[in-house]
Amino acid sequence: MVRVCLMIEGQEDVAWPQWLALARACEEHGVEGLFRSDHYRGGLRGVGGSLDAWSTLAGLAAETSRVRLGTMVSPVTFRPAAVLAKNVVAVDHISNGRVELGIGAGWNEREHAQHDLPFPPARDRVALLAQQVETIVRHWTDDDDVHPKPVQRPHPPLIVGGTAKPGTLTPAAAFADEYNTFAAGLDDLRERRERLHRACERAGRDPGTIRFTLMNTCVIAADRAGVEAALERLFALPGARGWAAGNGPPPHWLVGTPSELAERLRTYADVIDGVYLQHLLHDELEPVELIGGELAPALAA
Repeated sequence: MVRVCLMIEGQEDVAWPQWLALARACEEHGVEGLFRSDHYRGGLRGVGGSLDAWSTLAGLAAETSRVRLGTMVSPVTFRPAAVLAKNVVAVDHISNGRVELGIGAGWNEREHAQHDLPFPPARDRVALLAQQVETIVRHWTDDDDVHPKPVQRPHPPLIVGGTAKPGTLTPAAAFADEYNTFAAGLDDLRERRERLHRACERAGRDPGTIRFTLMNTCVIAADRAGVEAALERLFALPGARGWAAGNGPPPHWLVGTPSELAERLRTYADVIDGVYLQHLLHDELEPVELIGGELAPALAA
């Protein structure tokens, strides 16, 4: 496993001072990347709200020097392809080449209605995903009338997100550097990776040239007592109470001490190339320290 990154659900009332604290903690403790959701409506803490993803990343790019930054993932329904391509290029220049674009078809119908954003049927959204991915890559690379180009060459890493269905696999096999999936255990991951490999082979691409990564909820603490206390704090949030009804967290969640999580993630090593740890108690920084200072080094070793 190569990469361990932090992922924050920005729509859960993450304020600018909290973003700064998270980014600085990532830099201080050696976390490779800080990624955020691209949503405008939350619910885990009640109603929830979000600073715009790409505006936030531009601000963090100016306040950091090492950590990589990106979305996990931007829905194609929020912005035209040319606008999103420009957003990414701007952050790439501000960060001096530390940005990555995660992109997906979008799913939250209520969020779109609230903000007067069109929400076409799934078939149309995945078609739009294919169109946007192609346009964005072309604007970054081959279109000589579009400037400036990104700092990173040939372009910033492009991540397509999904659950390994054809609508996301096809554009990923054609253009992406990485395919990210979520909410999956080991058996599901093996099946999804196999589907990605078959999509690459159909596209005439070596499957070894695209990374396959996982995003899962993570609850980490220094000892078991801390883990249980963190779960209690998480399950006490208004939108999370239903998770506790099944006598514990969902089985695909990554829950434990750094050594326990390292042992579990080592069993994933032949399937995934990296993991994005969804940190839902975003005002707590000790998990960031444990991820960067203990978990990532243990996996690297």
